[in-house]
Amino acid sequence: MRRTSATMQLIEFKGTTLPVVTITLHSLQPDALALAAGELFGNTPFFDGDAAVLDLSQLHELPEADWHGVQEVLKKHGLNVIGVRGGSNELRHEAAAIGGMPTYAVLDRPARAAHATEGAAPPPAPETEPRVTAVPVSAAIGAAASPTLFIDRPLRSGQQIYARGGDLVVLSAVNAGAEVIADGSIHIYAPLRGRALAGAGGADNARILCTRFEAELVSIAGIYRTFETGVPVELAGKPVQVRLTRKPSEDTGRLMVEPLKAD
Repeated sequence: MRRTSATMQLIEFKGTTLPVVTITLHSLQPDALALAAGELFGNTPFFDGDAAVLDLSQLHELPEADWHGVQEVLKKHGLNVIGVRGGSNELRHEAAAIGGMPTYAVLDRPARAAHATEGAAPPPAPETEPRVTAVPVSAAIGAAASPTLFIDRPLRSGQQIYARGGDLVVLSAVNAGAEVIADGSIHIYAPLRGRALAGAGGADNARILCTRFEAELVSIAGIYRTFETGVPVELAGKPVQVRLTRKPSEDTGRLMVEPLKAD
């Protein structure tokens, strides 16, 4: 038998780009995190086994953490925690020793252009503002955008549509209890009575636009706002735009829900 002169390559290295979700935590208590994640993503896996890094920079003077419990909460929503970043040396050491999560370097993103915050309307008065909760979830995704997904049928309670990697255009009503999600922007040319989550992969320049606003929840890049006591009268039933604004000094953007001038 002739022996080939070529040596078998047992290990090959190839460059690639993978989606990695960075999750800024304000608690390490699984019960509290499960409640917050459930409000945003529901009870079904939202991600498809994406890798996740926990940002610990906002955690200060916390009791002993349940690292395995935190990992299990995120795993139920389709996220595989691969490590941590930021925070104190003690927290990072504990994450590695107990949770088996190594530390990754923190790379600061450049400040966004000033036009993102110019002309922003003032926030609503605290006594009338619906509950605003931040679930800071951001991602670096290198894949090209997918084609726009069009939906031309009404969505009933319990139905969910996800435009992965692109924009979503809905041409019929999103009824109460229904949910529309897109990695890009969401355009609804009909009543929005359910939930709309744009920028689901972390795109904080995504927007939600609808012609009749009666929403239960809206979200851009993980920053969301609920309307448990009803939509403010100045927005109810009107064309609305939802977007994020953020000053360079701010870690988390501010969600703006404002009337959309259609003329």
